[in-house]
Amino acid sequence: MARAMRFARVGNGNDCMRKIKHKQVIIILVAAAVLLVTGLLGKKLLFSREAPSYITASVTRMDIEESVLASGTMEALKTVDVGAQVSGQLKKLYVKLGDEVRKGQLLAVIDPVLQENSLKDAEASRENVAAQIKAKKALLHQYDLAYRRQKELAAQDAGSRADLETAQAQYDTTRADLAALEAQHRKAKVAVETARANLDYTRIVAPMDGVVIGIVTEEGQTVNSAQTAPTILKLANLGTMTVKAEISEADVIKVKPGQKVYFTILGDPDTRHYGVLRAIEPATEAASSSSTTSSTSSSSSTSTTAIYYNGLFDVPNPDRKFRVSMTAQVAVVLSEARQVLSIPVSALRDKGKNGRQKVKVLVNGKPGDRTIRVGISNSVNAQVVSGLREGEKVIIGDAASQVSTASSAGQPPGPPGRR
Repeated sequence: MARAMRFARVGNGNDCMRKIKHKQVIIILVAAAVLLVTGLLGKKLLFSREAPSYITASVTRMDIEESVLASGTMEALKTVDVGAQVSGQLKKLYVKLGDEVRKGQLLAVIDPVLQENSLKDAEASRENVAAQIKAKKALLHQYDLAYRRQKELAAQDAGSRADLETAQAQYDTTRADLAALEAQHRKAKVAVETARANLDYTRIVAPMDGVVIGIVTEEGQTVNSAQTAPTILKLANLGTMTVKAEISEADVIKVKPGQKVYFTILGDPDTRHYGVLRAIEPATEAASSSSTTSSTSSSSSTSTTAIYYNGLFDVPNPDRKFRVSMTAQVAVVLSEARQVLSIPVSALRDKGKNGRQKVKVLVNGKPGDRTIRVGISNSVNAQVVSGLREGEKVIIGDAASQVSTASSAGQPPGPPGRR
């Protein structure tokens, strides 16, 4: 019994020893596996390096245009304010807004009663002077006969010298009075012509072919021309429109008359309309329309206000598509090249003389520096005059720099220019 118990204790001890050794083996194997994986990862990180990834663009052919952009406003080539030269009530208006009129067409009538009366009065004054002239001529004829008779008597010593002098004085006086009356008659004729013209002015006619773009005075209103000529309506020739393009002072030195321009309108942004720059106004619109101000206010305004000069060009408008005050997005073409080699402007590096600049070119996966000659540029693409061939790849950035830039900014990487 005692022996059996001794053997049992020995057996239990051996089992415990075997279990302990088995756990140690498992721990050793796990540790070895961890060390192996760690070593492999460390070797990969230490001894392997991924090839850098570059963002490239191909050298391609395209049309490049260097231009100055401006915002413009459309106006009619010729606009006339049709006014009244006489005072009175606007009795009748024969046109409405948008009507097309011809030169000489009756547009409106001002109540002509006052002008008719003035004409009648002038004509009566002229007739009165004419009657006085007739009477004075008859009297002059009488005095002429008397004067001749006295001369004959004096020649025969049959008449007195006093009678001769009296007859001569009457004749000369009457002739002078007749001259004065004839001057009054001419003045009366002028008064009649003026009254007749004022009567004609009550009929307001179109001074040119055009379209009624504004009605300022309605029927029944009274116009007073004593101080300024009141405007009845506005006529515009819409067959040709003038575009006033506001060109900034930084760009105005680059443009000149004769350059090609094109523009689009907000209602049809896909269609370009072309023209030729006709003129550039020498002063700003504010300077040409405002009165002279003090030098202090002038200097303060120029420091805070952008300066623009109007570039003018005309465009045909046969179908009346363009209207007064429309906005035009204008481009003045400074230079252009058709189907030339080009690369993005972002690929250009150091700028040298005579249009030479450096770029990085990717050849067989490796970057290399190259000096090229650049032509015109539109701030997006630049013309390549020499130094590159069509199809070559130029480097505009690398993925690593894009990732680091985006990470340092606390944002996920995105396309260049994203904010």
